[in-house]
Amino acid sequence: MAMDGSNAEELAIGCFVSIKTTLSDEFQGQVITFDRPSNIVVIQEGSKGGSRRNIRLLKANYIKELSYLGQAEDPLDVKNCYLDLNSLRAREELAIRQAEAESERIGVGVTSQAQNIFDALSKTLPVRWDKTVIVVMNAVRVSSPYTPESVSGGTPAANERVKKVLELERKRLQTRGSGQ
Repeated sequence: MAMDGSNAEELAIGCFVSIKTTLSDEFQGQVITFDRPSNIVVIQEGSKGGSRRNIRLLKANYIKELSYLGQAEDPLDVKNCYLDLNSLRAREELAIRQAEAESERIGVGVTSQAQNIFDALSKTLPVRWDKTVIVVMNAVRVSSPYTPESVSGGTPAANERVKKVLELERKRLQTRGSGQ
């Protein structure tokens, strides 16, 4: 049964339905809303008590079979919604910290090759940017053009390790670049 505006009353908000699509996908869920102009139904899958749910947006034309399973409360009733604000704030703070950490890993005013070298070095060594200079292990500095000859600072052993890793990473990046 392809859905059109005349069958929309079967998609009343809050009802539980079983749906088979024209693509042979089968699932059950609760109707959250139905938008007549776009002919899109929003269905929430998952257990009513669970904290995680899957939301599907489905063009009603793709509904091949629809079975009514029962009626429930309005899923969007504000009185029945519960938000754990502390959990949401903690997730927000974590996301902000992660975004800040990721942004610090992006060089400003450097070439894509310099960023690729930084990314490669970061896989094996602790690195950070100091303007356009890559600082490795908080001691060794790699300046433009980011070759083993542009490595300075740190202990002789750390300096040699960074030169070796840098040389291998430049070769690997060069091989990858020419192989594409």
